[in-house]
Amino acid sequence: MFEYSDAFDLTNIKVVGVGGGGCNAVNRMIEMGVKNVDFIAINTDAQVLATNKAPTKIQIGQKATRGLGAGADPSKGKEAAEEDKDTIYDVLRGSDMVFITAGMGGGTGTGAAPVVAQIAKEIGALTVAVVTKPFVFEGKRRTEVAESGIRELRKYVDTIIVISNQNLYRILDKKTKIKEAFKKADEVLMQSIQGMSDIITVPGLINVDFADVRTVLKEGGEAFMGIAVDSDPKEVASKAINNPLVDNVTFKGAKAMLVNITGGPNFSLDDKAIIMETISANIDPEANIIMGACIDENLGDNIRVVVIATGFSRELSNITQTPEVDSNLSEVSAKEEGEKSKKVKVLPEIGKIVSREEFFSKGKLQKQAPKENDDSDISIPAILRKNKIYTFNVYEDDDITDMGHNKL
Repeated sequence: MFEYSDAFDLTNIKVVGVGGGGCNAVNRMIEMGVKNVDFIAINTDAQVLATNKAPTKIQIGQKATRGLGAGADPSKGKEAAEEDKDTIYDVLRGSDMVFITAGMGGGTGTGAAPVVAQIAKEIGALTVAVVTKPFVFEGKRRTEVAESGIRELRKYVDTIIVISNQNLYRILDKKTKIKEAFKKADEVLMQSIQGMSDIITVPGLINVDFADVRTVLKEGGEAFMGIAVDSDPKEVASKAINNPLVDNVTFKGAKAMLVNITGGPNFSLDDKAIIMETISANIDPEANIIMGACIDENLGDNIRVVVIATGFSRELSNITQTPEVDSNLSEVSAKEEGEKSKKVKVLPEIGKIVSREEFFSKGKLQKQAPKENDDSDISIPAILRKNKIYTFNVYEDDDITDMGHNKL
């Protein structure tokens, strides 16, 4: 029988949302009741920042941007963060762990996040970035800016998790509206950070403390992260290690891993054994695995599994290039390749193998004229609030993946 521990980890954890996407993710975490972390919102856009729910808000770059945002220019975002480095330093001082979340490709998140990360490292905090790459419909330029920003951010963090919005797009319902799509992207950021913070802060049957987390994440580089909920122990483990949203990282080859299992009141020792056997069968037998387990009465018969894998040479998945969008934004397609260059890909439907051509031909974007020019919805990035609205038409089942408490 498990022995329950009431020990509470007093690790000082701060979650910093940088830019519009990062601040939206912070709002979602606060709304969902994520506890035992301190929330900080950092932005150049004074209007957006004023509505954020974080108890600590930092408007950066008042001289550089005059409170009007960075205008999709990362150099302005960087300049703004450097202008207020002392303020950021004072807020982060004393942190044991700092999560930095941002949507990459814009101005503030892309430019300011590396500056925040550098400060977090300087104060000695374990620094983890969880960021998103843009949807294809946001344009090639935005994707290039995002990739450049991610390369810069990698220099200053211990571990980085990159979530592909385009992969998320492929598993959304075909009728999903653009506002809901960005909301889902925010939820993925929220679930990723909550999954890691809960490992440290939620007392359990088998506790994982901050030292364990540091062992896995310190200088971990690019990381794989999977979250899944299911009533079947083997199925939930399989879903967690086949996360279709993490960009350019595969699960196999990991040398270090954190596994946190949360079960309902009927969670058994056999359930735990099946989960760990399923995960262990898919990784290096010499990998260092740190496992924690706890009970959440609200889960009922379900089991939630969070997996964080690091310590492997960056093994790129086959999704190394973003498909281009034609000038009318009418269809997402990949360039045709010869038979010799064909590669297989795993769709979110676990175990379904398809060709590269089929993978990239799953979706279409349809252009619609907006009913009105509405600038009031600050949950959508400014660049999209002021332009045209697009709706999704995705030919994919809407019952493929289950992340955290809610189905995406």
